[in-house]
Amino acid sequence: MSSEAKDEGGVGESTAARLLAAAMAEFNAHGFAGTDTNRIARRAGFAPQTFYRWYPDKTAIFLAGYAAWQVEEAKTLGALMAQDAAAETLADAVVEHHRRHLLFRRSLRRLSLEDPQVRKVRAESRLRQIAQVRRVQAGTDPGADALAVTLLQLERLADALAEGELTDMGLDTGAARTRLGQLISDLRGG
Repeated sequence: MSSEAKDEGGVGESTAARLLAAAMAEFNAHGFAGTDTNRIARRAGFAPQTFYRWYPDKTAIFLAGYAAWQVEEAKTLGALMAQDAAAETLADAVVEHHRRHLLFRRSLRRLSLEDPQVRKVRAESRLRQIAQVRRVQAGTDPGADALAVTLLQLERLADALAEGELTDMGLDTGAARTRLGQLISDLRGG
């Protein structure tokens, strides 16, 4: 049963939202493996058993967090695109969003390899992204396969920039930022 279905008198939605915000803070501070449901509930200001009234387990709230993370990123990018922001500005926004959620993103990458449920949800999310880009690129659609490659490159490069991987190697990030901007331009249809 979803948290919305359990909501009675509007109180539950606030509880679910508080639990989700607390979970995201915990996942980003301690990663998935370092977070437990008791700490999430306590951080949200509830007794530990309250968690299970809203979410069946830690993976469920992690996936709810992933959905919220995607919505937040889409809103940020949507606002910038509505202003006709340059591809480099969009790239910087993507990297900053990834940077603000480093441990969450690391956990997502790891869980995508280890947990079939997370892997499935992530694949479904990527397919929705491809469908959305195809709608935007109507008439110039390069095909789902090519879009998947571009999206995966974009995602990995954004994570690498957010993580400071190039800096760790003593390399300048300029070429990576430029490439990220090119990938975003490709997805915008030119």
